[in-house]
Amino acid sequence: MSLSGIFAQIVALIGAAALQWRRLQGTAPEPAWGSAPVVPVAKPQGALPTLKMPTARGWTDGQRPVAASGLKVNAFASGLEHPRWIHVLPNGDVLVAEATQVQGPARSVFSYAMQATMRRADALGVSANRITLLRDRDGDGIAERREIFMEGLNQPFGMALLGDTFYVGNTDGVMAFPYTAGADRITATGRKLCDFKPGGHWTRSLLPSPDGRKLYAGVGSSSNIAENGMEVEQGRAVIYELDLAGGESRIFAGGLRNPVGLAWEPRTGVLWTVVNERDGLGDETPPDYLTSVRSGGFYGWPYCYWGQTVDDRVPQDPAAVAKAIRPDYALGGHTASLGLCWLPAGTLPGFPEGMAIGQHGSWNRSTLSGYKVVFVPFANGRPAGPPRDILTGFLAQDERVSYGRPVGVTLGPDGSVLVADDVGNVVWRVTGAQG
Repeated sequence: MSLSGIFAQIVALIGAAALQWRRLQGTAPEPAWGSAPVVPVAKPQGALPTLKMPTARGWTDGQRPVAASGLKVNAFASGLEHPRWIHVLPNGDVLVAEATQVQGPARSVFSYAMQATMRRADALGVSANRITLLRDRDGDGIAERREIFMEGLNQPFGMALLGDTFYVGNTDGVMAFPYTAGADRITATGRKLCDFKPGGHWTRSLLPSPDGRKLYAGVGSSSNIAENGMEVEQGRAVIYELDLAGGESRIFAGGLRNPVGLAWEPRTGVLWTVVNERDGLGDETPPDYLTSVRSGGFYGWPYCYWGQTVDDRVPQDPAAVAKAIRPDYALGGHTASLGLCWLPAGTLPGFPEGMAIGQHGSWNRSTLSGYKVVFVPFANGRPAGPPRDILTGFLAQDERVSYGRPVGVTLGPDGSVLVADDVGNVVWRVTGAQG
């Protein structure tokens, strides 16, 4: 066994021992979910925090996630290469961004072991750097045509189409390309609208404003808690607003450690996002979250979390802490909530209106969390009630292997819900069981 593999096993064993100790003491924390979660007191894990991730296995023939009662799921497309994000064109074609995290320098024993573990879990490797077009011509819920729509990109993630311009969120900036309606491929050279610093949290989600005049982009931090200094975090852990006509950009909101999925709540016109919080304070501390986003708002990172709970590991800025906004809805500790999509009432039978969230799943807690697609009901523009599962079964019961990991979630061209699974290399399609 390689040295990195030995380190990975040592760290995983430490996590397992910690879990068994908590079970013996009867102090395993309850999941931190909802509008008023109980967030356990932080227990800093020091230089060697918990590292636990299942081995990526993928799906066997005929195997699939478990759909909630009243729903069914089928593979819309399989055999992809790390499908992360989905965009549906006006003609019903489905675009899938295929990209993954690439290996950077290991700066510590823990990061060395973490990279080894991530490779085993198929979460680190060579990025395909392309967007694939999928087309279901006969309407049977399975894409029978597949074409390369774009290639030679730089870890593409978010996509948006406005008029005759197609936008791509590369890890190093937002690109704009000329687009012809119904085109099977884009080969034209694009122009860069703004630059982002690559590295760290690499995904760059995109969301147009309802009037099509602006584009919002989520950019995560380069580190866990700004341990390399705030200078390298300038322009990160934020949501940008790009004025497409004028060409200017500004930071719309900050203090968001890793804001990935973006969505509009249609009744109020408010922007919402899901955020991955910091590591190393315990299994449920702090929780990832779903929150509305205010223009000019600050949400705490790196100084504090879940409102104004100070992180003592970080050199403090009392003025920043004083203005930190508490998030709206906790999504559990380290669930890696990435995908976000507004579902109108009745999109799935028996489900009211609300947000669907793709939870990629944890790698940094003693019992795994996430690895499912969940639904948060809304009423009057706000979360209203406990979450409901849409898809589960991505993780084996013994937590040793994962069959898949959900990421992007969006409405399909036929009213279904499409889910990108970047370990199973599948785009799943969810409908009513009678549909």
